Amino acid sequence: MSKYKCVIFDCDGVLIDSEAIAVGTMVDMANDLGANIKKEGAVAQFKGKSFSLCMDTISNRIGRALPETFEEDYRVKSFEAFKRDIKPIEGIKKVLENLELPFCTASSGPENKIRLNLGLTGLLPFFEDNIFSCYTIKKWKPDPDVFLWAAETMGFKPSECVVIEDSLSGVQAAKNGGFDVFGFTAHDYNNELESEATNVFGSMHELLKML
Repeated sequence: MSKYKCVIFDCDGVLIDSEAIAVGTMVDMANDLGANIKKEGAVAQFKGKSFSLCMDTISNRIGRALPETFEEDYRVKSFEAFKRDIKPIEGIKKVLENLELPFCTASSGPENKIRLNLGLTGLLPFFEDNIFSCYTIKKWKPDPDVFLWAAETMGFKPSECVVIEDSLSGVQAAKNGGFDVFGFTAHDYNNELESEATNVFGSMHELLKML
């Protein structure tokens, strides 16, 4: 019998393979403004960070404020890219189909992005109303509030939940909220998660046994 009563999944990089698409779009836009960011290593640099922090990084590199429409333009371009290229993380559908615990997703992305990508990958029916976005409460990881909100809404204490994360800021957010957290290391480019997470795993095929 599992020690946990609820599973809280991050979305980007855990449910959907979106981070390379999202960061690639942002880097292209940044480089059009003269940021000169190399795509190699950009995912490791930006993954898990709030969009405002990413914009600050780009602004600092170009030495001026970004255009007022930067985020709006980014959403349009990234949504187009998601529609072309988005895929679910390998093995996640089998996990969701066989998971016997209540579960939800808590993400730093806006809800329309979460719903779009879950819909495009066929995962939306697993979540429906159990979607929690940092944009709704205006608090971003490593602040734990999105996980605390998710747990409370699902009807559980942090000690009864486990969070599944792939970024350092996400792992820190879960720990800051008193949650156990399993780090998904398939794209842990800087080997940051093993020393921080409660447990780590490299393939979704391992997760059901761990739960």
